[in-house]
Amino acid sequence: MVFTTAGGGANQLDTGYEIENSLRFNDDDSAYLTKTPSSTGNRRTWTFSCWFKLSNVGTDNFSLFTTKYVNGESTDIVVSLNKIEVYSVGTSGYDFQYATSQLFRDVSAWYHIVVAVDTTQGTDSNRVKIYINGSQVTSFSTTNHPNQNFDTFQNLSGEPTYIGASDVNVLSPAITRFFDGYLSEIYMIDGTQHAASDFGEYNNNGVWIPKDAKDDLTFGTNGFYLEMKQTGTGTDASGMGADTSGNDNHFAVTNLTATDITTDTPTNNFATMNPIHKSVHGSAALPTFSEGNLKIGMNSDSSTSSTIAPSNGKWYVEYKQSENTADNQGYPIVAISPCQGGNAADVIGFKTPDGTDYRGALGTTTISNVFLSAREANDIFGFYIDLDNSTLIIHKNGSTYMNAGYTGGLDWSGGLTTNNPQTGFYHFYVQNNSDGSPRYTDEVNFGNPTFSISSSNSDANGYGSFEYSPTLSGTNYYALCTKNLAQYG
Repeated sequence: MVFTTAGGGANQLDTGYEIENSLRFNDDDSAYLTKTPSSTGNRRTWTFSCWFKLSNVGTDNFSLFTTKYVNGESTDIVVSLNKIEVYSVGTSGYDFQYATSQLFRDVSAWYHIVVAVDTTQGTDSNRVKIYINGSQVTSFSTTNHPNQNFDTFQNLSGEPTYIGASDVNVLSPAITRFFDGYLSEIYMIDGTQHAASDFGEYNNNGVWIPKDAKDDLTFGTNGFYLEMKQTGTGTDASGMGADTSGNDNHFAVTNLTATDITTDTPTNNFATMNPIHKSVHGSAALPTFSEGNLKIGMNSDSSTSSTIAPSNGKWYVEYKQSENTADNQGYPIVAISPCQGGNAADVIGFKTPDGTDYRGALGTTTISNVFLSAREANDIFGFYIDLDNSTLIIHKNGSTYMNAGYTGGLDWSGGLTTNNPQTGFYHFYVQNNSDGSPRYTDEVNFGNPTFSISSSNSDANGYGSFEYSPTLSGTNYYALCTKNLAQYG
């Protein structure tokens, strides 16, 4: 089993349309896509649709989509303070504005958004329609309808469109408000106001899922469809911003690399580390998160854990740690845990660099100092986690293996009742177990690495990309994603 997630994260197999790729945006990199139309399309009627997965919550203005006009005027779709906001702003203020009452702060979920505009409608409430996961939003904390026949700044010749950033500062225009998370299956339809049902449908379990819509849509002059199947940085069919609608409205790429193309998608949701479930001892700083919550800046006595926690099955995870900045005196704990962070005594795994083992209430295996004390920056450790047979095997750089076998099963019985609210479910867990000030960076690979790898190894189902093989001695271990959980978790 797994903790279920909204918008494509439920733990069941779907046999319909599959999305293959997404694009990972890191706001600290100032990453975005941009395209400037060479001719004006329909400024009054258009539809934007995409799937998104947040990497941060509670922060102002993650820009999904923006179209800019002179003097900082723009039409925008953003996530602001956990709300979806859709607005058009001019030099004199808002021409229209909508902010949802509903909050969006599940970093483990894929959400689907459709914004359908037709300002020619006689009824003001029909001029801008917003759908989330198939349902039209009707509850807003802010509502300001556009005037009939209002010309938005979308589809305007010579004025740029941004995905993942905006350019809205009236006094000093600058590209700002960068998105932090994953975007997938991006549509822009020029000239038609569509319903969410044109892009998705409910499956037999009542979960909103995408459907193959491309051949049923008329894209119009400036319409586009981005599938993120390419890894190039050019503004062409081989680039990350390639338009596959047939219009060849390709987007330019800024501050994105090939590793930002991922297979974490609405139809196969991968685990990440969780910035909501984090902890720290005393007054030390909390960990920081970047690269789609797969790169964590660890501070003194801080910890975090994965978004997905299986109760059974065989799973493979890779971990890479940089040198810390205080003479290598920190010692990360890397382990599996029944908790969502915060207690090193409740985990089984290892502590580096001195090799001291952390066994919690489980086994008796002492982790070899030789195995861990020789750790160097950029070593990759692989975790073969077998929750069916209570074993954990760890390798270093694919050649040195250590068996941290359990005894007594995985129930963590005896003394941990207050620390295990998810009894029977196990997170991947990292912690800086230091009372001093060392800082270092963890990179966790659940199948979509943030770091370059020399060779790509998928699991037996073809999911994930790892430096080393998820198969060990003829036993298959699997990437921690919802497709595998449906079969084995």
